[in-house]
Amino acid sequence: MALARMTRLARQAKRPFGLCAKTTAVGILGLCFIFVWSIFSSPSSSVTTQRESFDDIAEPSSSSRSIPLPPVNKSNSNQPSTDSESKKALESKQQETHKVNNGSAPAGNKDHQNHHHHQETAKPVKRQRQQHGTSEKVPSSEGVKENGQEGDSATDEDEEEAGEVVDGKEEVGEGERNENGDLVEVENEEEEQDEGSVKVEKRKKQKFKGPVFDPNGHYSWRLCNTRSKFNYIPCIDMETSSGKLQSYRHTERSCPRNSPMCLVPLPHEGYGTPVRWPESKLKVLYKNVAHPKLADFIKRSSWLVQSGEYLAFPQNQTEFKGGVGHYLDFIEEMVPDIEWGKNIRIVLDIGCGDSSFEASLLDKDVLTLVLGLKDDLVDLGQVALERGFPAIVSPFGTRRLPFPSGVFDAIHCFSCGIPWHSNEGKRLLEMNRLLRPGGYFILSSKHDNIEVEEGQVHASPCILRALSMTKLTASLCWNILAHKTDEDSDVSVKIYQKPDSNDIYELRRKKNPPICKETENPDAAWYVPIKTCLHTIPLSIEQRGTEWPEDWPKRLETYPEWMSNKERLIADSSHWKAIVDKSYLAGIGIDWSSIRNVMDMKAIHGGFAAALSQSQKNLWVMNVVPVHAPDTLPIVYERGLIGVYHDWCEPFSTYPRSYDLLHADHLFSRLKNRCKQPVAIVVEMDRILRPGGWVIVRDKVEILVPLEGILKSLKWEMRLTYAQDKEGMLCAQKTMWRP
Repeated sequence: MALARMTRLARQAKRPFGLCAKTTAVGILGLCFIFVWSIFSSPSSSVTTQRESFDDIAEPSSSSRSIPLPPVNKSNSNQPSTDSESKKALESKQQETHKVNNGSAPAGNKDHQNHHHHQETAKPVKRQRQQHGTSEKVPSSEGVKENGQEGDSATDEDEEEAGEVVDGKEEVGEGERNENGDLVEVENEEEEQDEGSVKVEKRKKQKFKGPVFDPNGHYSWRLCNTRSKFNYIPCIDMETSSGKLQSYRHTERSCPRNSPMCLVPLPHEGYGTPVRWPESKLKVLYKNVAHPKLADFIKRSSWLVQSGEYLAFPQNQTEFKGGVGHYLDFIEEMVPDIEWGKNIRIVLDIGCGDSSFEASLLDKDVLTLVLGLKDDLVDLGQVALERGFPAIVSPFGTRRLPFPSGVFDAIHCFSCGIPWHSNEGKRLLEMNRLLRPGGYFILSSKHDNIEVEEGQVHASPCILRALSMTKLTASLCWNILAHKTDEDSDVSVKIYQKPDSNDIYELRRKKNPPICKETENPDAAWYVPIKTCLHTIPLSIEQRGTEWPEDWPKRLETYPEWMSNKERLIADSSHWKAIVDKSYLAGIGIDWSSIRNVMDMKAIHGGFAAALSQSQKNLWVMNVVPVHAPDTLPIVYERGLIGVYHDWCEPFSTYPRSYDLLHADHLFSRLKNRCKQPVAIVVEMDRILRPGGWVIVRDKVEILVPLEGILKSLKWEMRLTYAQDKEGMLCAQKTMWRP
């Protein structure tokens, strides 16, 4: 019919009507041709959809019986049988999403649209406020609903889905992954928000598609070719082709753009089985910690002696003349309230020495965390870890250390060489943030610095530093409890105490440094600059810090008033105690007598560490609370345990071969939408785990199956794989293999 009409119009066009009529006829013919062509050339389906999520795909049917993990080459067997139905649902969902994005959503979907926008944008803003210390109403750690051991909390998932803003930038991957794990293009969302002094521009919102690990991936490995070779710490060691030795270490934590995908080589002379605890307190294998600068340092130090293949630590020769035991007794005599092991449980030691201070305190049930400063090039922090003492390495300049506020009972600095008076006293302000109210700052040196009046003109630099230190501590309202020189050891000790109330702050004539604003979050510590202000002391009993913890070991199972969800904490402790006693210690084949340094890569309340410390007295646990998870690290410290904040999309601040055992409970399933290359986390685990060390991973089967393949490509030995329903556990042991 349409063709006949077109024919008649063509014949009429030949008649001598006017030019206007002919032009009109030609236009109509053209429009008709376009219409007919579009009808006959269109595909059977006019809607093209793109899978945006795998959430709607039905889960495979559950099984109530225990089974081993499926083989790696059968990882696709977990695909659901209702894939076609899910595709239809996804297509329908995609059409609705397309309409919403183009402003044509129906009225009934308006609330849903607003709710979706809130989920996608409000969460990142909240994290951004928290990290910059400008949160207006940041919930306390005990009030946040945390995820359980087996179940996943919506709060935790939302925060991880949202991504994270670090140092004014949102840390996300470089693209999306499709069903095969390949990167695909993403859309940029431009957004401008004013968060007080923080301004976020052009934020990228990206999500990873598909599984955490590519189930069909094949891996080939190579050794890292770095200047620091077998002691490589990616975010601290400079890796430039030129430069002087002084620029070998970063002055601040600075990670490479792409996480390293190479394996750190073993020491030149090989690597030997570490000396077991407690013998490691007296000696370690020298070749495991060998370093050119360390060799020079040993020649100048009497308390480090190379004896054959060992590096020995004579008990009668330490940094402290007269012995470290005498030094500790001298401190306790100066301030009797310092009861090592009872009133004082958690200590931060600034700078690494011979670790005799940590060893002697450990005998008194004091857990000391060593902060190894990376500007000495001697790598004594590695020696401390090899001996079996808790330590991390970190630059200490303008950024906060990765700890919450008010958690250390005491901070110790013996000849650590830190210029506390420089840079507006920011380092001392950071010590004030870390000390709990009423906590002690112990500053000692081998020679007494005589203080003079401010009016003295001819003063040495050493005296001027002492004057600056006096002014700084006075401005912080620290009380000098004692200042005395021990004649036997010739060590001068000065002990300060942080205020336990805000009354003294109001009595200052000069309000410098000022009181921090209420919007400043004192617990924000990841890539956050040190603030030049004083945080107020908590006043209400519902706030953390108003009461000193119970004596050890009672504080391990004591839950103060500020921990609102005590039932969850008790259940968490019971849960991990049952797992540790009935499974880990007896059922997976680990020789626990060889385990000393342990890391919980996703700690919550410290339940795993508490269970281990109650059952195994010969080990300690580093509790790592991921920065994207609810902030539960203050609870860990309140219980008398230690830990740090960390983002597992970056390498950890420690030496290679630092830990004997790594524990990861549902860590990888939390990183699906955060890290652009989750395989790099496995590479990092290989870096920080000692040869012969163990790893225990609890996660979803869909993650454990390809993870087993990755570990096998690293030549790790699978000791146990277990699955029940959709959850599983994997236990593996690292070997000496290097490519």
